[in-house]
Amino acid sequence: MKPIIISLFFSLFAISTYGQDKSNYVYFNKLIELDGSDYVIATIENVGKMFSVKGKYLLFINTRTGQSKQVDFPSDASIGRVEQVRIDSLQINKVLVAGQTVNLDENKQIDWNDPVQIIVISVDGQEKVQLTEDKFFVSTWIVNRQTGTIVITGHYDSNNNGKYDKTDKNQILLYSLKTLKLISKI
Repeated sequence: MKPIIISLFFSLFAISTYGQDKSNYVYFNKLIELDGSDYVIATIENVGKMFSVKGKYLLFINTRTGQSKQVDFPSDASIGRVEQVRIDSLQINKVLVAGQTVNLDENKQIDWNDPVQIIVISVDGQEKVQLTEDKFFVSTWIVNRQTGTIVITGHYDSNNNGKYDKTDKNQILLYSLKTLKLISKI
């Protein structure tokens, strides 16, 4: 009798697990055309039962060939501003993403207390570089189109407590969008 009950339990578990997979939804949140390229970006979320997010990613779609490249982020990440920076005179054509992708305070998930990072992605989705360090909380940013420099304001979590407080150091960071290297800290 005991093996039958155990077998029945595992069968029901397998059926319920399969049933949960079938109810996932894919949401295409936004489409962004990338000037000067054959690419369009689709922002995508996979959502399961009870609106639990199963995955987030950007899909770079080549509109000439139909091929695509998926750039993944943690399922609990928050992807904010997605912006193309195209400066033909400096041969710069990049996608900038501001998003919360690191669980700095190491609680259960990434939330509004975690830092925003700046991530640079090539227009074909092949290269992905996080400019700012995990413990740097980005406040604002702007691109100087004359020099190809991104200026980022924010603060470092200098005492490693995962939140902003009086002892944290405010800074302005300058990065070259051509080399993706830090130019200066102010």
